[in-house]
Amino acid sequence: MSNSILFISDEHNPRYSSVFGHSFLRTPNLERLAEQGTLYENAYCPSPLCSPSRSAFMSGRRVHDIQAYSNCSVGLRTDFPTYGKSLKEQGVYTAHFGKTHVYEQGDKLGFSEIHYSKDQKRRPGDTNFVRRPLAIRQDAAERADGYGVKETAFDDDLMVMQGALEWLEQVAPTLSQPWCLTINLLNPHFPQWNTQELWDLYPEGADLPRYGKEVESAKHPYAQDLRDHFQTDLFTDAQIRGLRRGYLGNVSFIDQQLGRLLDCVQEKGLQGDTNIIYSSDHGEMLGKFGMWWKCSLYEDSVRIPCIAAGPDFEKGKRVKTPVDSHDIQSSLFYAAKAERPEHWVGQPLQVIQEDGTERVVFSEYHGHGTRSGAFMIRKGEWKLIHYCEGPHQLFQLQDDPEELHNVYALYPHKADELEAELRRICSPEIENERAHEFQRGQQQELQRSL
Repeated sequence: MSNSILFISDEHNPRYSSVFGHSFLRTPNLERLAEQGTLYENAYCPSPLCSPSRSAFMSGRRVHDIQAYSNCSVGLRTDFPTYGKSLKEQGVYTAHFGKTHVYEQGDKLGFSEIHYSKDQKRRPGDTNFVRRPLAIRQDAAERADGYGVKETAFDDDLMVMQGALEWLEQVAPTLSQPWCLTINLLNPHFPQWNTQELWDLYPEGADLPRYGKEVESAKHPYAQDLRDHFQTDLFTDAQIRGLRRGYLGNVSFIDQQLGRLLDCVQEKGLQGDTNIIYSSDHGEMLGKFGMWWKCSLYEDSVRIPCIAAGPDFEKGKRVKTPVDSHDIQSSLFYAAKAERPEHWVGQPLQVIQEDGTERVVFSEYHGHGTRSGAFMIRKGEWKLIHYCEGPHQLFQLQDDPEELHNVYALYPHKADELEAELRRICSPEIENERAHEFQRGQQQELQRSL
């Protein structure tokens, strides 16, 4: 039986870290964690948007199952049990520090204790979720000025981190039961404000994306929808360079906080019976294909980092088999030897084979910025994006990791195979219409409240 520490950042594209191969961004503490444990090379989120992804993770269920489609909190069901509550009911002490942003307020999620959850379920949340007709954020281009030096940039995250470290030092040693600590920080989520020290680290990071609006994948209707919704075609080169540079500094900040956590675990002698897992809620396009932030099922948006170390994980191992956030959540139960509800999805990372080609990973998107729903299936090196109102895409990721070439028409049997896997999970047509119907109800409720 092991304790668990889950460290979750916000909007971290794993490609922006040295442990996942970035050419000059240094993340020594992610490398340190990987040396101590196992790196999962192909990890995905349940949905590339904050609240849907976090709500799915919190509840152990698919986004379409809990109908947490967007960042709007109006009309959401709040009665889904959480992993914190389920573990607590089985004798595991569950502590949560930082961001929640799920279907219910933090203090009602059932953890043994929860702190600094100021970004909890806020009503009504984001009201720009309308897709019929597609909503346009009239102030979206102003977001592109959100970069540079601000000495208070990390104050909120530092408060959360300090509280979690004090809990490890003062509370964890007093517990006579297994425990699970979750730490949720806000960075490297935009805006990309840095302290002067971190801003100065990567002047070479003020570059332009290698693949812009001119490539095939950037011309997909859903990609154009997102550029329209966020007005990203209005971004200047100076803004693009500034945002990309600031993002690197924010990733370095997260790496520094991970280092503080690893030092604390070592100093308190906890490493022998404590697993540490680092991940994020979704990725960040960072200007690739002219797209920004998340909301897309392209790799930069839907991929997440996943590194796990401790008594349950082999040192220096790299796993190619695709995994997702539900597998991470399942790992907490496996470590504590607790029973997980049978209808929850996911398998423990601890039991997933190193190079499985038949395992299927699923993600979906029904939030703001695209005309209709989309679903992703990853199996082996193949990836299908099934669009409800657009041409489908099939990518062979081993040969085309940047998703530049849609080979859907060239490999119809592979496309059919992955679509069959999708339909074993859900009907894309039914779930797409359920999402639209639910969002129409949200619109009506918002209009009544005006």
